[in-house]
Amino acid sequence: MCPSGDPWWIHCLTVSHPERRSTNDDFRPGIRRDGERRVKARFETVVLDSQGLSSWVTADRRTHALLQRFFTMGADFVVSANTIVEVSHDRVNPPRLNWVLSQVKVEPVTEQGARAAARLLKSTGLHGHKYALDATVAEAALRQPGPVAMLTSDVDDMTKLCGDRVRLIGI
Repeated sequence: MCPSGDPWWIHCLTVSHPERRSTNDDFRPGIRRDGERRVKARFETVVLDSQGLSSWVTADRRTHALLQRFFTMGADFVVSANTIVEVSHDRVNPPRLNWVLSQVKVEPVTEQGARAAARLLKSTGLHGHKYALDATVAEAALRQPGPVAMLTSDVDDMTKLCGDRVRLIGI
């Protein structure tokens, strides 16, 4: 909660970014805004891949709308430790990244997890460094209490790795 008593995501959308406020017409019930995705199912856990985490760090409006719905559901947010490495670069805002990471559970990549990710790759016929990080994220998602959703930019590969056990939401 923010000092004002509002949930954390309200502060991120309105106080830090007043230019992102919308008119009341944008929030009338039944009005679907451009690019909005309906999330009707309840999820216990939401896993973020590198694009999901990066979108949260950069305060992407559509991602914030999704995160707001999941937060309202009481979902837990999870990232794989490898995802932190993927999103870290010169242009990332370190205080913002640290704040976002304080809001999520960071799943470590252990030897057991790495072996499970390798088995996922083998079972799907994928191999190589291109898929290695995706496999560790998928493995972390498959270990979470369900139902599980994942915000990802790589729906095709994650579908191969997670099957129908994780609801994939493209961003």
